[in-house]
Amino acid sequence: MNTQPLAGKKIGVLVEHMFIPEEIDAYQREFSAMGAEVEFLSRLAYPPDNIANPATFRSDVDPLENPPSKTPDLLTVTRDIGSVTPQDFAAVIMSANYTSVRLRYSTEPDTSNPRKYVQSSPVVRFFAAAMRDPRVVKGALCHGLWILTPHPELLKGRKVVCNPVVLADILNCGAEVKLDPRVAVDGDLVTGYSKHEVVPFIAAIRDRILALAA
Repeated sequence: MNTQPLAGKKIGVLVEHMFIPEEIDAYQREFSAMGAEVEFLSRLAYPPDNIANPATFRSDVDPLENPPSKTPDLLTVTRDIGSVTPQDFAAVIMSANYTSVRLRYSTEPDTSNPRKYVQSSPVVRFFAAAMRDPRVVKGALCHGLWILTPHPELLKGRKVVCNPVVLADILNCGAEVKLDPRVAVDGDLVTGYSKHEVVPFIAAIRDRILALAA
């Protein structure tokens, strides 16, 4: 039995502030055990923060947790999304929580064309390009499909699962949404309901990578 079925493969994970530490830990642990290299990607410089390379992102903190003053986890990212292409990876994953909302931020100076404006974010363009390449496995967990809503045609007719917070937006894109089972596979697209499904979500991505490589 091959204990490292993804040896030599690279997995790109898109992150920003408000990431979920348990999810990030699972990617590092599970994919590394399969022999894959995990690379965290983001947009590293944009107004108004003018973040220099590298960037350090803060995790989410739930004010209802005890203690409510929990210190956020930190994640340092050194690879800017503009320096890679989807084809550099066997799979690209949009992480959960509000990272996908933050990554839709655009610096497009011309706001006279709303459609062009919402599609101009570097990460929106990157994930849209990945969706157009069936050789690259795409993963979106929980709120992650928000990254695709600027391109509704890329979700139309796709069978997905997502968190109820984003359900209206995904339905408006024409996707076929089921809230059970909690992990959905539609060809080269793998989606998960929440952070609690991250391990089976990872397993489904592994299986799709292996199926495409067969």
